[in-house]
Amino acid sequence: MPRPDPEHPAAHDAHLHAATLKRLEQSSGRLAANAIARMDESLPWYRAMPPENRSWIGLVAQAGIAAFTEWFRHPETPQAISTDVFGTAPRELTRAITLRQTVEMVRTTIEVMEAAIDEVAAPGDESVLREALLVYAREIAFATAQVYAQAAEARGAWDARLESLVVNAVLSGEADEGAVSRAAALGWNSPEHVCVILGTAPDGDSELTVEAIRRAARHAKLQVLTGVLGNRLVVIAGGSDNPLQVAKGLIGPYAAGPVVAGPVVPDLLAATRSAQAAAAGLKACSAWQDAPRPVLADDLLPERAMAGDPAARDQLVEEIYRPLEEAGSALLETLSVYLEQASSLEGAARMLFVHPNTVRYRLRRVTDVTGWSPSDVRSAFTLRIALILGRLAAADPQS
Repeated sequence: MPRPDPEHPAAHDAHLHAATLKRLEQSSGRLAANAIARMDESLPWYRAMPPENRSWIGLVAQAGIAAFTEWFRHPETPQAISTDVFGTAPRELTRAITLRQTVEMVRTTIEVMEAAIDEVAAPGDESVLREALLVYAREIAFATAQVYAQAAEARGAWDARLESLVVNAVLSGEADEGAVSRAAALGWNSPEHVCVILGTAPDGDSELTVEAIRRAARHAKLQVLTGVLGNRLVVIAGGSDNPLQVAKGLIGPYAAGPVVAGPVVPDLLAATRSAQAAAAGLKACSAWQDAPRPVLADDLLPERAMAGDPAARDQLVEEIYRPLEEAGSALLETLSVYLEQASSLEGAARMLFVHPNTVRYRLRRVTDVTGWSPSDVRSAFTLRIALILGRLAAADPQS
């Protein structure tokens, strides 16, 4: 080989570069083996991994050194480092090792290469090789972040689709063991108390809305499955037996308008009942213009019944009319007369030929039996609707 002319520095640098490149190519196998040995010595998580994953990591280290060799060969040519290095390993590897572990693996490999610079570089070319390695280390760091960011985005998109499937199954009444399994894959730990909150979704990016719900849920120490379905924001919340408190804690991301909390149910399979009650309440909420926000679906029973919700009609009959009927005809008669007399104790007493205190005592019994107070305007309206529905049901046993 002709000696480089010292009067031509470019020719001299090219000669050194070619010599260093040749020595780098010859040393690549040994450097990869040294990197693997260093990882085995200094990284406990690497030693604990299955042989298959360790072999993939070894291929990544070899590919990294080979990519650096190509980088050094053509420093002016852009290199797709993430493809060159991480493309040798399957996508599942990003699930087998964490980002922190990948950074440790890359750092160990770079340290091994850096320690061998004086041995690998041609005499006089050490600083050039060291500078190239520093630049390459920066690029490989960016490539590592890109690979994990893409994997995280892919997992996030898949999780979002999975979550939407679960939420839609609950809302449509199709929740089954498959939905429970999908929820478990999303981190749902089967809390004892579950309720569904429904309201209008805000305009804009639904992903931001979902993330806002998750932040609110973390603050309230709740588990949630959530999604935007059409113009509705649906939240399945677990971990509290107080649905109104749950709704208040999560109401921030909802758009203006009614927000309805369904009743508490024992698990995700039963959440359809809570979702259907909340959906019926949301539909009927316009009939109660002074309804609080949020409002319980059970507080909207009369509006739901009048809007045609069979579950609300059955609930009013079973929870109000039937218990009053079983408690004796005096309570039903007294309540009916009291409501007909515009909630007047004296008027009801005259119609019933009893003392007002007797009416007062019977009305307290109505409250004890049903949980609704006849003296409260809103409760009186609910009791009146329950009486009407109960009489209709008694008149038509087949209904």
